[in-house]
Amino acid sequence: MINENIKHFRKTRGMSQEEMAVKLNVVRQTVSKWEKGVSHS
Repeated sequence: MINENIKHFRKTRGMSQEEMAVKLNVVRQTVSKWEKGVSHS
C-alpha cells in the first residue's frame, strides 16, 4: 500500500515526519495521515 511505501521511504532516509512535510510543502499532520492511510490528498 502507498501508506507503507511513504513510511518506508521516510524511515530509510532517517527523516522525521516534520522533515518530510517541509520537503513536500505540507504540514506534518498530512504526512501522518498518509502513513496511516487516512488521506490520499
